Amino acid sequence: MDIMIAVQDACVSGQWLTAIILSLCCFLPSCLPAGQTVDYSSVESVVSRQGDTALLRCYLLDGISKGAWLNRSSIIFAGNDRWSADPRVSIVSSVGDKHEYSLQIQKVDVSDDGQYTCSIQSERNPRPKLLNLIVKVPPKIYDISSDITVNEGSNVSLICTASGKPEPSISWRHITPLARKYDSGEYLNITGITRDQAGDYECSALNDIASPDTKAVKVTVNFAPSIHEMKSHGVGLGRNALLRCEAAAVPSPTFEWYKGEKRIIKGQGIEIKNLSSRSVLTVTNMTEDRYGNYTCVASNKLGTANASVPLIHLPPPFMLHGQCMCRTLTAVLKVSPESLKTLQTIWMKK
Repeated sequence: MDIMIAVQDACVSGQWLTAIILSLCCFLPSCLPAGQTVDYSSVESVVSRQGDTALLRCYLLDGISKGAWLNRSSIIFAGNDRWSADPRVSIVSSVGDKHEYSLQIQKVDVSDDGQYTCSIQSERNPRPKLLNLIVKVPPKIYDISSDITVNEGSNVSLICTASGKPEPSISWRHITPLARKYDSGEYLNITGITRDQAGDYECSALNDIASPDTKAVKVTVNFAPSIHEMKSHGVGLGRNALLRCEAAAVPSPTFEWYKGEKRIIKGQGIEIKNLSSRSVLTVTNMTEDRYGNYTCVASNKLGTANASVPLIHLPPPFMLHGQCMCRTLTAVLKVSPESLKTLQTIWMKK
């Protein structure tokens, strides 16, 4: 028996459920006779974002026609009877509109993506409506390189992969005050990395669905020490002398001080304070034997740097005809005629 004739007979006899099931069978490829196809006049696209509620609209022809929903080869609803075990699906009709027979899917996911058929069964022939549900997915980075430590001059390759629908584009940038951007792509390759290229590298995955998803990789660049500042000040006998040594290095350097060939250690009027990038040597109560050249040595596992600075004797000031004679400063003492008890001191830089 022809399926369409069977549908009409079921409708005439009032067996609506049987008619609906038979009409749905018309849209299953396995039920179609050889060489027979279903002619869909148009396909409607419904776009929804992952996690949202999708509404696939369909309308009955009149108050007595029946409807059914089909997803691929599975029946979801036949009339108001649920055939699907999925609790997220339901039939929706507008208030006061008995003709609406729409399918609602809550919290849609990519597995819901695909074709849906709304079959409207009247006393004559079934009228199918085909809808294509497109579920768009925000970008999500699911894999990114771990933080790495390399030596200066090495080649570095970072990778960042992301999912989403549409497929997200991936870009990289070096998080610095200049925020340098790199060419787009999953891979970021740096040839002969320098210390200035150390820091955080941000991967950004973007499509037109939501804000970009971002993650960062920390790149640490090791390099040998370089001393960029040595300071000392001339000091007189019995005064305290201060020498400062600053060095750049990764990992942080260790510091040592030498006077001539002899290493200086803490104690007996010597204080040494080491920080991550600086060492300060203090000599208290200067004596003649402590003047001379001092050498700072900064070391890490990649190398050593050193620099020397002289600690010179600064003679004390002396008085000559009412003037304080100094190496770098001149003092003039003036007596006020109004009050012999008041002395005014004026310092002038040469």
